[in-house]
Amino acid sequence: MIDASDSSSTRPYLIRALYEWCTDNGYTPFIAVLVDEGVRVPNEYVKDGEIVLNISFDATSALKLGNEYIEFKGRFGGVARDILVPVDRVLAIYARENGQGMAFPMLASSGDAPDEAAAESKPTVLSSVVKTPDDKGPDGPRPGGGARPALTRVK
Repeated sequence: MIDASDSSSTRPYLIRALYEWCTDNGYTPFIAVLVDEGVRVPNEYVKDGEIVLNISFDATSALKLGNEYIEFKGRFGGVARDILVPVDRVLAIYARENGQGMAFPMLASSGDAPDEAAAESKPTVLSSVVKTPDDKGPDGPRPGGGARPALTRVK
């Protein structure tokens, strides 16, 4: 009998599945990342300890969606940068155009009670779009000057 605690995390598999869904449907896959010392991103684009990254084919080079890390080369302000994101730091993956995707819980710290960690361990489906006045991303103004969608959790 296989114990659930012995199996690997579903997070990297769900990230790859949603990435494929986005690209198959002509959407732009974005990931929201909780930045800490293990995340290698341009710090000047980190806001409130988080960064949103475009991981589309057009925005990345040498993209690897692995079980432990997401790695790629991306351009920020015209400068190529090596990006390394541990999969467990991904907060969400979603389509830029409509906000559909999935949010992931952060792993519980060792001080949390087991019942609290279990209650927060399920991914959340994202299906709504909230427009914000900010139309600039890490690569400058967006084409068409449209507002950037934001994540809304739907339970």
